[in-house]
Amino acid sequence: MKKFSLLLILIPLLFASCSGNNGDSESKSNTNAAVNIATASVGGAYYAIGQEISNLVSAHAEGVNLSPEVTAGSVENPRLVDAGDADFGITNSNLANAALNGTDPYAKPLNVKAVGNLHPSIFHMITLDTSSINSLADLKGKKVAVGPAGGGSLPILELLLEQVGLTKDDIVPSYLSYSDGFTQLADGNVDVAIALSGYPASSVMEITATKDIKFINLNKEFMASISKQYPYYSGFDIPADTYNLSNDAYALGINNLLIVNGDISEDVVYQVTKAIYGNLEEFAQNNATAKQINAATSSETIIPLHEGAQKYFSEIN
Repeated sequence: MKKFSLLLILIPLLFASCSGNNGDSESKSNTNAAVNIATASVGGAYYAIGQEISNLVSAHAEGVNLSPEVTAGSVENPRLVDAGDADFGITNSNLANAALNGTDPYAKPLNVKAVGNLHPSIFHMITLDTSSINSLADLKGKKVAVGPAGGGSLPILELLLEQVGLTKDDIVPSYLSYSDGFTQLADGNVDVAIALSGYPASSVMEITATKDIKFINLNKEFMASISKQYPYYSGFDIPADTYNLSNDAYALGINNLLIVNGDISEDVVYQVTKAIYGNLEEFAQNNATAKQINAATSSETIIPLHEGAQKYFSEIN
């Protein structure tokens, strides 16, 4: 009888213990989830986009709270996501592809999957309208504000320089925020300033208040050659009235991408994906850059979609 009584006591405890263990191991699968998103520096396009994504998720995702984190930007974000220091992150498509495959600047493959495409970033390569710099080859020996260390602009610049037989050693780089870089250009301390950003970029708009500027244009044949080698890059026409230019500009562009750690639960990623891509009109009302998100190609990502994102896009298609 004592043994039977003991069993009656132990069985409920055993079930309680099992239930508790499942709760721990499935913590990221529960819908009451607090997650974060790696963005970039405060004031940048990534941070603003990340802030609005967080607002959309908080408003529309069931049981998911998403908060933006300040980071060094697109190069660092896949590392943070892989390490679990960030659950979601914003990066460029080329860097997402490199992270997945463990190619430069990443030493090993990272555990990242796609949620969906975001806005395109334009490679703004800008000089003063009075400058004699008109091509990539003209950058040799020049002072160039290449963007912040850890950002996505320098790898693209190095790729472009390589196409004309130059390297980073052939320029004098200054590692500055985009805003500081364009301030230095206005003050005459650098010859060229670069910003990898959606357009119109605030850092570029600021200099147009006091200076006439021009793009260092890439011709369409050159850009077609780049796109053939690297499909995540494409050419974009920038209307002259965007920055009060003398002529329309033509520049390299690349889709930005929302990525996620591959171990985050399907339900959480589904809720986040639905909150964002099911409310693109609201997104665009609150963030001008979000107007450039192409709903028709949001799921056509350079790396595989997370199962939760795939579930959402399958439902709407």
